Amino acid sequence: MSKKLRLGVNIDHVATIRNARGGAHPDPIRAAQIAAAAGADGITAHLREDRRHISDEDIDRLMDTLSLPLNLEMAATPEMLEIALRHKPHAACIVPERREERTTEGGLDAVRGRETLRPLVGALTESGVRVSLFVEPDPLQLDAAKAIGAPVVELHTGAYCDAGPQRRAQELQRVVAAAAHAEAIGLECHAGHGLAYDTVGPVAAIATIVELNIGHFLIGEAIFVGLDDSIRRMRALMDGARRR
Repeated sequence: MSKKLRLGVNIDHVATIRNARGGAHPDPIRAAQIAAAAGADGITAHLREDRRHISDEDIDRLMDTLSLPLNLEMAATPEMLEIALRHKPHAACIVPERREERTTEGGLDAVRGRETLRPLVGALTESGVRVSLFVEPDPLQLDAAKAIGAPVVELHTGAYCDAGPQRRAQELQRVVAAAAHAEAIGLECHAGHGLAYDTVGPVAAIATIVELNIGHFLIGEAIFVGLDDSIRRMRALMDGARRR
């Protein structure tokens, strides 16, 4: 039996709802506490350059109060590097970011971005932050991540989750192959983006993936069943798939 698959809960869209009206409610820190009680193994928060959801104050409070490891998603910019080095979260996941996008639309191009990413990864690693690169399930991107010095990759599962019935098996196979390649070259492998109850099982069953990061679906489902229930059901689906 494979070891337990970790679940990182992304709390960004609790902050999205808060910011739609202003004020302090709903509080993403409270969401992090509920996630911890419901079986999450870590909390993910993306401090975007335009601060559209998570704020600097949210990161301050998470670092002060969080009982779980914090995974800070960040763009590869001097501003975000300075923030990460000041806070020194458990982990930092470097993601591509465009101001006009609604959500992250794909993985980093680690092949073309080697010279930009290498010093950033080095600085974070030297400060004790565990670095991951959010990339497409493509062996060339994984090889580049290894060459840059990142110990972890997070595979973008958006194409798999968005695919129709005829393409989904093909997209899943890309994830399976990439996870196997990551293990073969010595990278820890995570996955995330777009995962929901009906798509998480096949990804959770990939033994070489050790962590899933899930957010938008869990927050959306919480409107109907509550955040505790939405996370516990996802946790159960992940655990069941891993056991099988």
